[in-house]
Amino acid sequence: MSYMDEALAQARLAMGRTSPNPAVGALIVKDGVIASRGHTQPPGGPHAEIVALQQAGEATRGATLYVTLEPCCYFGRTPPCTQAIITVGLAEVHIATLDPNPRVAGQGRAELEAAGIHTVVGEGEEEAKAINEAYCKYITTGLPLVIAKFSVSLDGKIATRTGDSRWVAGEASREYVHWLRDTTDAIMVGVGTVLIDDPQLTTRPSQVDPVRGVRHPLRIIADSTARTPPSAAVLKGPGRVLVATGPLPEERLAPLRDAGAEVMVLPLKGGHIDVSELLRELGRRQVTGVIVEGGGKLLGSFFDANLVDKVMVFVAPVIVGGRRAVPAVAGLGVAHMAQALRLQRVSIQRFGDDTLITGYLNSSLAGAAEGLGEAGKGGPRCH
Repeated sequence: MSYMDEALAQARLAMGRTSPNPAVGALIVKDGVIASRGHTQPPGGPHAEIVALQQAGEATRGATLYVTLEPCCYFGRTPPCTQAIITVGLAEVHIATLDPNPRVAGQGRAELEAAGIHTVVGEGEEEAKAINEAYCKYITTGLPLVIAKFSVSLDGKIATRTGDSRWVAGEASREYVHWLRDTTDAIMVGVGTVLIDDPQLTTRPSQVDPVRGVRHPLRIIADSTARTPPSAAVLKGPGRVLVATGPLPEERLAPLRDAGAEVMVLPLKGGHIDVSELLRELGRRQVTGVIVEGGGKLLGSFFDANLVDKVMVFVAPVIVGGRRAVPAVAGLGVAHMAQALRLQRVSIQRFGDDTLITGYLNSSLAGAAEGLGEAGKGGPRCH
């Protein structure tokens, strides 16, 4: 394992714990020996570089820093990391990838070089970007990364003709989904999923990392007519719940508030929640990433609006059949196969008997940003 690999491992420890800041890992090496390791602490706490510098003490002078993201160079909740690096006398800094934050964007590296510190950029860049893909989308557009995640049979169904969907994917796939929830700001379902499946939408891994613990993301229900029952399991678990609904009389909304949910009233589009406006509001709340888990109508609305950035589909080796079985993606769809959304940068993983297909939509970032006002101009504030 290289020194940058060690730094990337530190960054992974911070995933899901630093939003809206990026998850960063750092390593200080002196005379071929690792002097310290560090990863970004929750907002307001020290960044990865500072954790590593403090642990290394006097060993920093003349040493090399390996860091997964360009050190910040501006005052936020904490002072700039570049000044701390310069002060302690590091000789060299290896940076996996530059920070897309407009307030940094190469300026941190330039400041280090101007102080006589040699910098190297690019080692481990792909993995570093993958760790912070939600941060990168948010900091450049003001909007969360949208991941469409669902499990389907070989014939593309998410439930039988009776609505039964437990379980399409196997245990290994479900375990991985809990890791995804642990590292993501929010998950979203439509009210139909709540009414049919009564899911908890919490993070429930089979084993809990004693260092990281368990994190429950914000649970969002898209419910234009406030049909979510106050007795729903999603309202009883740990963590916060947000019900996005349309303009309704207060007596329709009060039971949800009394059950502990936050109610967000949004404009409707075609009788359904305007998902573009929902994303804007989540961006204003510094939600950097959201997993849309279903059902088909909600997923269809995101695909139709060209708001999906990343697709993760677990394909199970089962056949459901039936014309009335539930398809994975509804909505309007496309009229011609040539218009079908085609994934790029496709990867395939196996989880037990299931196959996970992951890919990105080429036009998703442009589509998400188009027409969304001032949210992304100049980048939102983190740090």
